[in-house]
Amino acid sequence: MACNSSSCQSNCYKNDEEYAEDSPSLTDRKLSTSTNGQQNLCVKCKANQPISSASAGAGAGADDAHFCYGCFRRNLYGKFRLSVTSYSMITPSDNVLVAFSGGPASSVALQFVHEMQHRAQKNFDASKDRSLPVFGVGVAFIDESAVYPDASEKVDDAIREMKLVVSKLTPPMKQLHVFPIENIYTSDSIEGKDRLTKLLDAVNDATGKEDLLLHLRMLALQKVASENGYNRLILGSCTSRIACHVLAATVKGQGYSLSADIQYVDARWDIPVVLPLRDCTAQELNLLCRIDGLKTLQLPNSPPAGINGLVSSFVTLLQEENPSRECTIVRTAGKLTPFHFNRIPEISDCTVPLATRRRQKRYNLKPMESMSSESFCPLCNSPLSNSDLSSSNKPESCQSSRFGGACCSSCRFQILPKDSSSMEHFYLSLPQQMVARVKHGSCDNSSMLRQQIQDCLLSDSEDET
Repeated sequence: MACNSSSCQSNCYKNDEEYAEDSPSLTDRKLSTSTNGQQNLCVKCKANQPISSASAGAGAGADDAHFCYGCFRRNLYGKFRLSVTSYSMITPSDNVLVAFSGGPASSVALQFVHEMQHRAQKNFDASKDRSLPVFGVGVAFIDESAVYPDASEKVDDAIREMKLVVSKLTPPMKQLHVFPIENIYTSDSIEGKDRLTKLLDAVNDATGKEDLLLHLRMLALQKVASENGYNRLILGSCTSRIACHVLAATVKGQGYSLSADIQYVDARWDIPVVLPLRDCTAQELNLLCRIDGLKTLQLPNSPPAGINGLVSSFVTLLQEENPSRECTIVRTAGKLTPFHFNRIPEISDCTVPLATRRRQKRYNLKPMESMSSESFCPLCNSPLSNSDLSSSNKPESCQSSRFGGACCSSCRFQILPKDSSSMEHFYLSLPQQMVARVKHGSCDNSSMLRQQIQDCLLSDSEDET
């Protein structure tokens, strides 16, 4: 939940005046009064009335009710800005793509990125030399009507609402990319839908089907970003969602790769993925959308099932009993050693401010503080452990078997079909990007093996003698 001034460790209360100009008027906010008729005051500014439970709604926590609207919003934006600046998620020369689903988290992420871009544009227009460019922003929505065909009309309505939301976030202008998920195969939507349906139908496990769809969604976002010249992908993953992922991944046996998914930066992808809302909870984001009037959309999709559904319900119950449980789960998992790709590549561009480059060197991982991995699962792109690598190096008779052997143990158990005929159909229905990872991974494994036995190999000159 929202931190207070006495316990805040993220410095998100510094320079509060910088954001006061963007905060709506407080006079139209509902004020709360104590039972004895005396007005309460915000625990931060000690001047304005705190957000009342009536205006905040049922999603507000006890800590949120102690802040006025201005302090609550500055606190939330401060967490976002601290993540962005500390890990160099956005620099002036970047072109970032915001993954937008219409939910509270992605709505807040888009709004905050717009405010940062708008402020950068004002500074650019006011400067005389105009030495620093303004980073570009695009918005991507993955249309999953092929997965839920009965709700195609609702998706069309949601897309119209999204276009209206994005058009209002100006200046500068932002382009909305609507990408049907079946286009990860080809531009022919009919062929893509057929292959996608066959792929998902081949997975019998409910948890595996959800996870596979999540991997395909990331593949689609990467394709949108690479084809349109974006070099950063912003996700709205928040503390609540990461807490569910921590427990679900532990249950699925993904403990080795867990630390790769919960960091602020994930550069194992061609387009690095960043999580600027990692320190914000779903309750805070829902509250901001409610009192800020941000438009949110309810897209048709099935509720989480299997392990994901059980874990989601469990974390919700924990959060009701203790509002700090989600933060505790994420903070505990954050003690895991990150991987070498959990950082933004070093910046050498002279157009990037010196302060940004210094900050990047300060927060980027040192080699001794990170784990190294050269091989990744072709399905979920998770780094492979030694046990996974040993199984992937076994000789296989056919391509589908080689693909299955190259996957992590979790994907083999949850997603891959068990019988050989179904596995062959599953393999033939996979996107080419996933199939190509096996060939690339095989080259990496051969290179790693050669490095390990280099001392035992004879050079060409020694072989001739």
